[in-house]
Amino acid sequence: MNDRNPAAEVVSFCSELIRFDTSNYGPDGSKGEREAAEYVASKLDAVGIEPFLYESEQRRTSVVANWEPDGCDKSLPPLLIHGHTDVVPAIASDWQRDPFGGEVVDGYVWGRGAVDMKDFDAMVLSVVRDRVRSGRPSRRPIRLVFTADEEAGSKLGATWLAQHHPDLVSDCSEAIGEVGGFSLTVRDDLRLYLVQTAEKGIAWLKLIADGRAGHGSMRNDDNAVSALAAAVARIGEYRWPDRIHPAQQAFLDELEDALGVRLNHDTVEETLASLGSISRMIGATMSNTANPTMLTAGYKANVIPSRAVGAVDGRYIPGCKAEFYETIQGLLGDKVRFEALHDDIAVETEFSGALVEAMRASIAAEDAQGRAVPYLLSAGTDAKAWSTLGIRCFGFTPLRLPPDLDFTALFHGVDERVPTESLEFGARVLDRFLDEA
Repeated sequence: MNDRNPAAEVVSFCSELIRFDTSNYGPDGSKGEREAAEYVASKLDAVGIEPFLYESEQRRTSVVANWEPDGCDKSLPPLLIHGHTDVVPAIASDWQRDPFGGEVVDGYVWGRGAVDMKDFDAMVLSVVRDRVRSGRPSRRPIRLVFTADEEAGSKLGATWLAQHHPDLVSDCSEAIGEVGGFSLTVRDDLRLYLVQTAEKGIAWLKLIADGRAGHGSMRNDDNAVSALAAAVARIGEYRWPDRIHPAQQAFLDELEDALGVRLNHDTVEETLASLGSISRMIGATMSNTANPTMLTAGYKANVIPSRAVGAVDGRYIPGCKAEFYETIQGLLGDKVRFEALHDDIAVETEFSGALVEAMRASIAAEDAQGRAVPYLLSAGTDAKAWSTLGIRCFGFTPLRLPPDLDFTALFHGVDERVPTESLEFGARVLDRFLDEA
């Protein structure tokens, strides 16, 4: 049997994938994922894994492949390993480096998608290709899916596949993808690796206020702009009550143990702040949230418009959807209504079972000071689509990160980058994971 080197190609693959500008502008347009999908397909085809390309619309391309190597236990259900190839847009003038250059500088791969999530796409390709070449099967069959359109809600990617081609993955019982498996250094001798076991539901809302149009110099007690502004202010200033989900509580329990402190309702936020930048992500999962994001009204300074429109990005804890919408309705008042721009389910599963034990073991084997723990994600992923087919979904993209790296700021942020050592670490962990998963 040949020597194993699962991390051999991970840095180059990540860099090359970033060079495909797969910016997703949502319903107003997208460059499409076609070239990136063809690249992924070519890397699989080169080692004898047959890829299939699916397009929901022209150039909105996803890749699906079935890897059932000789020696794997085909009596077990396949494991779904999924990533997306689209990225959010980037304004090049804001960056230190070309966001689509894929440059490797100072031990980092720079570019849009470096952490969301072409890093994991690269890990998967590097590991699977190495296992094929070295004759090392996974423990069970693997279903590989690289989707389009995740950054705009998955409608043209994972959701489309789940609705129109469910047979491609419906035999899978479990899945791994983003956003989880990254390290949080809490002590010099302890790193927690946060595995996503739940994620918030999505409620993107369009707010609409109708009023009486008129001259800007006259009194108007039915002003749409005033009504919308007041509603937006109420939503933006509202302090949502804490709703601690079991995944959040499990993380807080692990944090108590790691820090040797006792947390209570009054001190949780203070303790989370001590964790640094990760506190933004964890803090956002303490409750439902709703953030005003857009305002549009009028066409001239001296004309009161008949309509004002806004947008809100809402996220709700699993089990708290009804409470979220009831609260929003109350905050809007009588003069403002809402329409759902995008609503998608919350997802949750337990941090238990053989797959979780495989995560624990693979992390520990590569980092003796690492401990895998569950957490609740504040954002959304393709897991929403796969879970509708009864698949248990986990966020497990393993990365050992420098303690001083503001990792959460890199998601959709300027100067997105990932350490090359983290990519190589992730490939080694993923390789071990496939021995036991």
